[in-house]
Amino acid sequence: MPDAIKAYVRHVEALNRILGKFAMYLVFAMMGILLFSSVFRTIFNVPHIWAVEMAQFTMAAYYFLGGGFSMMPGAHVRMDVLYSKWTPKKRAVTDAMTIFCKIFYPAVLLIGGLSSTLYSLEYGQRNYSSWGPLVAPSKIIMVIGIFMILLQAIAIFFRDLAKVKGVSIQ
Repeated sequence: MPDAIKAYVRHVEALNRILGKFAMYLVFAMMGILLFSSVFRTIFNVPHIWAVEMAQFTMAAYYFLGGGFSMMPGAHVRMDVLYSKWTPKKRAVTDAMTIFCKIFYPAVLLIGGLSSTLYSLEYGQRNYSSWGPLVAPSKIIMVIGIFMILLQAIAIFFRDLAKVKGVSIQ
């Protein structure tokens, strides 16, 4: 494999590792927000209109920013009725052929996400709730996450190609 491809794979996976480890802690932030909301609503009878919505935004960031990280070890969902019985080389050939579906989907999501984010930024779009927060920050995080998922899918393609050729990318 050319050095540029090896560097691409290493850099994308390093960045996804950083984002994924950051995203892991977002679960605790979301739990803290929901605990705060529950305590203030039940004990002090002071509901906060922003808490549930903020927890939803945090969960969306967790989901999108952790997507590329979960793809690295193959932790995403896979139908492996036959796949688990195949040799590593046969798996790599199959993965290299089917990766285009895995690249196409986030590419389409990225196009739609960029369009939606630009609209939100241009018009100052707010969520339809009593709190009414700006949705652009959440959409920006979504686009970054989808972009990293797309880059990771391409990196996986290069890894599978290297496996087919009998080369390792370290």
